[in-house]
Amino acid sequence: MVDHHHRRSSFFFFLSSLLFLLLSLDCLLLVATAKSQTRFDERLALLRLRSTLGLRGTDWPIKGDPCLVWRGIQCDLNGSVVVVGINISGFKRTRIGKRNPRFFSSLEPLANLTSLLYFNASGFALPGSLPDWFALTLTTLRVLDLTSCSLTGVVPVTLGNLTTLITLNLSRNGLTGLVPSSLGGLSSLNEIDLSKNSLTGPLPDSFTSLLNLTSLDVSGNYLTGPIPIGVGSLSKLLYLNLSSNSFSSSIPPQLGDLVNLVDLDLSVNSLSGSVPVEFRKLTNLKSLVVSDNLLSGALPDDLFGSGANNSQLESLVLRENGFFGYLPDACWSLPMLKNLDVAENNFTGTLPNSTTSSGDAGVVVVVVNISSNMFYGELTPILTRFSAVDLSGNYFEGQVPDYVVRANASVTRNCLRDEKRQKSSEDCSSFYTAKGLEFDAFGRPNITKPSSGKASKGISHMTVIILAAVGGGIGFILIVILVALCIRRRRRRGSGGVNNDRPTTKPVTEASQPPKGGQTFDLSRLGNAFAFEQLLQATEEFGDANLIKHGHSGSLFRGFLDNGTPVVIKKIDAKESKNEGYISAELQVFSKAGQHQRLVPFLGHCLESESQKVLVYKYMRNGDLASSLFRKSDNEGGDGLKSLDWITRLKIALGAAEGLAYLHHECSPPLVHRDVQASSILLDDKFDVRLGSLSEVYAQADVYQSRISRLLRLPQSTEASSSGAANATCSYDVYCFGKVLLELVTGKLGISSPDNAEAKAYMEEALKYISTNEKELVTKILDPSLLVDEDLLEEVWAMAIIAKSCLNPKPTRRPLMRHIVNALENPLKVVREDNNSGSGGSSRLRTNSSRGSWNAAIFGSWRQSASDVTGVHQAGGGGNGNSGSQGSSGRNNNNGNSSSRRRQSSEIVPEPPGYGEDV
Repeated sequence: MVDHHHRRSSFFFFLSSLLFLLLSLDCLLLVATAKSQTRFDERLALLRLRSTLGLRGTDWPIKGDPCLVWRGIQCDLNGSVVVVGINISGFKRTRIGKRNPRFFSSLEPLANLTSLLYFNASGFALPGSLPDWFALTLTTLRVLDLTSCSLTGVVPVTLGNLTTLITLNLSRNGLTGLVPSSLGGLSSLNEIDLSKNSLTGPLPDSFTSLLNLTSLDVSGNYLTGPIPIGVGSLSKLLYLNLSSNSFSSSIPPQLGDLVNLVDLDLSVNSLSGSVPVEFRKLTNLKSLVVSDNLLSGALPDDLFGSGANNSQLESLVLRENGFFGYLPDACWSLPMLKNLDVAENNFTGTLPNSTTSSGDAGVVVVVVNISSNMFYGELTPILTRFSAVDLSGNYFEGQVPDYVVRANASVTRNCLRDEKRQKSSEDCSSFYTAKGLEFDAFGRPNITKPSSGKASKGISHMTVIILAAVGGGIGFILIVILVALCIRRRRRRGSGGVNNDRPTTKPVTEASQPPKGGQTFDLSRLGNAFAFEQLLQATEEFGDANLIKHGHSGSLFRGFLDNGTPVVIKKIDAKESKNEGYISAELQVFSKAGQHQRLVPFLGHCLESESQKVLVYKYMRNGDLASSLFRKSDNEGGDGLKSLDWITRLKIALGAAEGLAYLHHECSPPLVHRDVQASSILLDDKFDVRLGSLSEVYAQADVYQSRISRLLRLPQSTEASSSGAANATCSYDVYCFGKVLLELVTGKLGISSPDNAEAKAYMEEALKYISTNEKELVTKILDPSLLVDEDLLEEVWAMAIIAKSCLNPKPTRRPLMRHIVNALENPLKVVREDNNSGSGGSSRLRTNSSRGSWNAAIFGSWRQSASDVTGVHQAGGGGNGNSGSQGSSGRNNNNGNSSSRRRQSSEIVPEPPGYGEDV
């Protein structure tokens, strides 16, 4: 009985153990199934993402495990297998995937990846706006990087739900509207970058709550208003960049409380007042840039203290403000300073009389620019500490010491002895006299007038001779003019009163403007007719925050239409009669040219108001050539500027030439732009050229007037003002375009700007280094930021040659714009030998060749050019440019073969028809 009971107990124990084991296995199976299901869901979401993004199989192979072999995928393999990170930066779409990329449809599968910690799609095109679901679903995100993703629309308010976010980067997109204040609730943020968008309005005060922020960059937008005082409470900030906006008022002294700040950039705003003395507390600062503002006052000594403060400073840029007073001596002795730029202010004083030599301390400052100030006195040994220094535009006197390295020092426009391009002795004497100092007038002896009666008689006799000669010359000119007018009348009578050579349309002048309400063009075919209220809303009532600039024909404003399209709006005061002429001239151009690909796209107009007329254009993403040639670099280790590469510059030159060629050769009568300069060459998002500033366009000036000018050798201004009809000739446009080409080659901003005496002097000096004989000479004026190989250097040389031909002092010897287009399309053919002419050895520049007409046009302008004769550095006793010159030893001309260097002989480069009429 006991044994039977024992057996029953053992049996129940066995059953209990077996049941427990089965339950345990079932639990393990459920856990494994759950893990497997989680991994299946993640994989399905990734496969859908792969399809919607159109990614290539080499990056995300369909048969591979996403967590193991897919590029840019990071999974959490410790617990449940989930995707925690995705990086598709730099990926490329398949051919099918490129057809219609959209943000919403492409990234919709991300909504199923609820454990995602970071997402990086920088440089991957995702056109469209950022949807609300993105921030409402991916609430676990810590890093979001959508740099250069072609985003548009506004920044969603819902981004404030990403409370775990540490890094937010939405830079280099097309985002518009206000910066949402909800971003101020992201208390975990360390870095926020909204730069290079089109954001407007003020910087939200809520940003002052981002106490963990170490980097804030909102540069390159249209933000307005004062800088929030509360920014000074962000004590962990290391990098603060508010540049290239429209911030106004003064610099908050509270920024001096950012004691950990390393880089501060407040440049290109409308800040006023002075640099706060509280900046002396920024002891960790390495770069301070406050250039291009409205700041004034002296640079405070407290900013540098005794030399111990700001010991980490590497870059100080204060140019283009209104600073005056003395530059503190401590500024010259900061041990870590790498870049000192205080140009274009009103600083004065003398250089520190340091005895430091290059052998003692070595070069400790990379670049120093104190140009365009009022420094004076002699140059001192302090200059030996610098690797490059710009002293131009001051009042330094005396001799340039031997220890100043000429190659790295610019000393023009001073009062120095034995140096070229210095200020006049009168200007220098007046400056030093005002300071109670003596000036030696460059060491030149004073020239006094003779006081003897004999000398006076001689002067009087000479005056009589000069007056007689002038009177005779004027009489001769009047006689020739009368003869020419008689010939002209006879021709008109012989042709029945019709002059077939004269343009069929009069130049568009104020006198020839159509009466108000009587346009000669159909307004209904000139874009949209906007309501004035619509444009008021687009520009925030033409507020100063949206003002681009005041032009000679009206004020330009940036704005956004109701559909979010960015536009540029010109408001013209129609009360002035000349402005009516500008409106009519511009509308006439668009009525004839339509939407030509090389003219700025014209969207519409608002002419309903009697006092204000408004014209609307498409917004050009890259601005104009003047602002795009050099831009601020994103590379912190760089020199701060990034220039356009040569390929882009050549593309811009060709595009501008095509636009002018259209006006000159395809419009009837020919149209003259009359305002060709870097600021009127607009660039879209692909750096394609659209010509702007069309309010000055005139019809080609009187043909007979030009012929009489050539017959009488009347001087024709090459730099006429941008107003009036005196410069309404195509050759004037060619001259101005030559200055643009020289600007592209040298990188010297301002050459193409009118009435710039300094740029004109530089241009005259630079032309001496452009020779058809010597390619290497052009490297002396080449933009130092350009990196070009041998082939590209030949293209640079060719463009320089074309520029010089455009700048010929004789208007009739400048090439036609269609010839310039052909030359820029084939720059290497301008400078390279053509050996395919067959036996017999004909010249590479024969006029009967396929490209002879434009080659002759370009090189024909070199003949009788004084600048070419005096400026060319002849190598090995080269040719002198005279007709029939055979060059020197080292060249041979057997059987008519040309040498590897161009010669200036008119026999080798014959003139095209019409280019020798004034010879």
